[in-house]
Amino acid sequence: MAANSALRRKSPWAGREARTREREVKREAVLRTAVTLFNERGFHATSIDDVATALNITKPTIYHYFANKDEILFECVRRGIDSIQQAGLAAEKKGGSAMERLCAYMREYAIVVTTDFGICVTRTADHELSAAARKRFRASKREIDRAISRVVEEGMIDGSIATGDPRLMTFTLTGSLNWIAQWFDPKGALSPEDVADGCVATLVQGLAPRR
Repeated sequence: MAANSALRRKSPWAGREARTREREVKREAVLRTAVTLFNERGFHATSIDDVATALNITKPTIYHYFANKDEILFECVRRGIDSIQQAGLAAEKKGGSAMERLCAYMREYAIVVTTDFGICVTRTADHELSAAARKRFRASKREIDRAISRVVEEGMIDGSIATGDPRLMTFTLTGSLNWIAQWFDPKGALSPEDVADGCVATLVQGLAPRR
């Protein structure tokens, strides 16, 4: 029995946990390479062959991790959407007035859309996703809109945000924040934090109550 245990410990084949970790590392590499290419070239102009070539692997290798290019795209936008939603949850935990919570949410939202997965969310058109993925994508975006709208409404009640149409305000805010992904230059003079602070400060001017 002791001899068998020693042989197992010396086995050159990785155990289940090690294999799982290795698979996740490789799957992550596929995702990060793909999202970079999608953002640079566009989804339709990027092929599975392009992703494989960039990783110096064969096309069939990609299919060990994803069924097709649509699945890769959805996972990319899901990552971005999740990051935005987590930013909202974190802002709520900080507490404070509705305006303070909204500012915290907008700042993190702005930072997310300067990242690869956040950029992919803003640059992906609904029709580029499969029918099932499109439904989930739209539902997630509606949840974000509702979360922001709720804070805006709370701000109108506690007096920290000017009265107005919460829905219109929400679309104005998310539209402005999403557009950051179209012009932000990671090699530029402004960091994601600089951009977030500047954009939020500008948006707050339109939200603050008139004294």
